[in-house]
Formats: sequence, C-alpha cells, structure tokens
Amino acid sequence: EMGKSDEEQLRTVFNVSVVIHIGIALIVLILIESIGVWFLNNKMNISQERMNAANWVLQFSAFSFVATILSVPYNATIIANEKMKAFAFISIFEVSLKLLIVFSLNWFNFDKLKLYATLMFLLSVLLRVVYGIYAKKNFKECRFQWKWDKNIFKEMTAFAGWNMIGVSSSILRTQGVNIVLNIFYGTFVNAAMGIANQVKSAIENFTNNFIVALNPQITKSFASGDKSYLMTLVFHGSKYAFYLLLFISLPIILEAEIILKLWLKTVPEYAVIFVRLTLVVSLIESLSKTLIQAMFATGKIRDYQLMVGSITLLNLPLSLLFLYWGYPPQAVFIIAIIIAIISLFVRLTMLKTMINIQVKNFLYKVVINVIIISILSALIPTAILFSLEPGFKRLLLVTFTSILSTTLMIYIIGLTAKERNLINNKIITAINRLK
Repeated sequence: EMGKSDEEQLRTVFNVSVVIHIGIALIVLILIESIGVWFLNNKMNISQERMNAANWVLQFSAFSFVATILSVPYNATIIANEKMKAFAFISIFEVSLKLLIVFSLNWFNFDKLKLYATLMFLLSVLLRVVYGIYAKKNFKECRFQWKWDKNIFKEMTAFAGWNMIGVSSSILRTQGVNIVLNIFYGTFVNAAMGIANQVKSAIENFTNNFIVALNPQITKSFASGDKSYLMTLVFHGSKYAFYLLLFISLPIILEAEIILKLWLKTVPEYAVIFVRLTLVVSLIESLSKTLIQAMFATGKIRDYQLMVGSITLLNLPLSLLFLYWGYPPQAVFIIAIIIAIISLFVRLTMLKTMINIQVKNFLYKVVINVIIISILSALIPTAILFSLEPGFKRLLLVTFTSILSTTLMIYIIGLTAKERNLINNKIITAINRLK
C-alpha cells in the first residue's frame, strides 16, 4: 500500500495485520501447550533429571514466541518505511542484552537453562514494547484501533496461510531434522547441531540485514510497476548476499576445526563437519533470498508455496529414511544441499511466469559468477591449509588469504566496470576526507 500511496488503506492494513498476528500467536500457543508438551514428555530423548528444565524452557520459549509475533506488525512498519538506522539501533540493543544475559548466567545460583529461558522471555517482551513505542511515535498508521476490512483480511490470511507451508517446511527442515537426529543418535549429536546452527545464525545475520534493507525497495518497485529496477534489485541483491556470506564463511569452512577448538575447548563429535556443511547450505540459499522477496511482492504465492514448500518438506522424510538405513548424521546436510539446489531452479522457473525473470541471465550473471568466484577465492587459502601444520599461525594465514582473495575476486570478476568505478570513487573520497 505504501507503493500505491494510500494512507487510509495503509492504516487499515496495519490494524488487520495486528488482529491476524494475535490469532496466529494464540493458535501456535495452543498447539505448543497440547501437542508440544505431549511430544516433549513422551517422545524426546532427554534424561529424566533434566525433563523439568526442558518443560520450563518449552513454556518460556512459547511465551517468547507470542511476544515476538505481536512485535511483527510494528517491526515490519519500521522496515517498510526504510528506517534502517532505528532498526539497526534496536538490533544492536537486542544483541547487547543477549550478550549480557549470557554473562549474567554465572551471577545467579539458579538452574542456568531455566534462567536463560526466563531472561530471553523478558527480553522479547521488552523488544515488543520498544518496537511498539517507536512505531506509534513515528508512524500514523501504527495507532491500533478496531478497523475491519473483510477483503483485506481474506487477502492477508490467504497470503499468511499459503506462506505457512513455506515456514513450516523450513521449521521441519531444521527443528524436525534435529528431533530425528535426537531419536537416532541422542543428545551428543544435538549438541553438534546446536553449535552449527549458532555459527550459521551469527553469520547469516550479516546477509539477512542486507536483504532486510532491500526488501522494501523490491516490494515498492513491483507495486509501482518498475520492472527494470525490480530486476536490478533481485539480480544484484542475490549476488551481493552471496559475496557477503562467502567473505565471512570461507575461512570458517576451511579452519572450522581450529576455530571450534579455540571457542569451545572440547569440540563435540560431528560439530566440525556440521558447521562446514551448514555454511554450504547457507551459501546456496543466499542466492534465493531476493527471489523469495520478489515472489512475496506479487502476493500470489499459492502455487509457489505448494511447489517449493513441498520440495523443502522432503528434507524431513528423506533424512528419516537415510538415518534409518544407517547413514551417518551428516547425510541430512547432503540432502539439504541437494534440495536447496533443486529449490533454487524451481523458484527461477516459477518466477519466469510471475515476474518475467530472465532465467538464463540469472544463471549466467549470478549463479555461474558466484561459482567461479568461490573456486578462485578458495585456491590459495586451501593450498596453505594443506601445506602447513594445524595451528594458530595457519589459522591467521588462511583467514588473511581467504579475505584478500575473496575481496580481489569479487572486485575483478564479480563487479561490473560501473560498480568498480563507483567503489573507486568512494575510496578516493574517503582518502581525501582523511587528508
């Protein structure tokens, strides 16, 4: 609606969205308190003495989820208005408090798992208040009142309903597979998976924030009919998201073992291979982020979610099947990589019809481009990896050469002449300012 410049309709959309999110929060809370509690206490492989703590965590996680869901309309309004500075400050505030929570665990003589879950719940409530106050103060449409529009409600619930397929498939791919690993291999593999997911989340935050900044422009360019600008955002956003992720993840993929030893001292079995493979999955999926947002911008997501959501859902049954056949735990990541590649090509095929995306151009300008850059960027650091003995010296050399080679390859091969000139001018301007 912002792309159409209709303030009254925008206010209605916000109010209906608040009502819908209240409904979603209630439905999920009921499911957690019924099916979730039953599954935790009857099916999960958790020692009996820690079952009380597990139930505590489940309850406070559910309450945290409700608070987070109720923040979504306010959070989305800030992003849609492209107030990225405010969004960044709130994000920094959130991360700082999370770090403080971790440090504070040693200050109290209380079960650390229970305390962590409780403090994270209080943080989610605080963030709900912060987002709400900022949005109400700065955006007229964020003053909630009972304003109903049957057509908008139907349109938004249909969108949310079909999108639930994609969301559910993503949850089942991560948490569902985690539960399957717990059933077949126990909690020590869950520990390795937890470490891999922490590394993945920390690194993906960099690219996610980049994509968040692009999302409003993608949606508005589609709404205003500017297809040329839409394609520029989709192609460049996909490419740059991959570059950013590669820049950070390449040294971690190569030196995962040493990095985890420095971080954890005692590294769980499978953690190293899990970290490497989960970052490969992230790299492949980063190519799809702007494609997904372009699809969302159309509002016509039923066929897309049925197709791509169904493919993504295959992660769970295939993982279950291969683990049942006796394959090692890392098989679930190989399955995820194959499905991520298939999903990328299915997205491109469907978006050709939805927004007339040029599939061959995307494959040539984005996919082949990032493959070449990834291979060339890894050559020198990989050679160093196999030439030197493991240790801190090798870690520094591999990290330095990874960053340098990735930067050079992106600059020489990944950027167009126009983009290189723009960067050169920015560097010259910055140097002149320092003088």
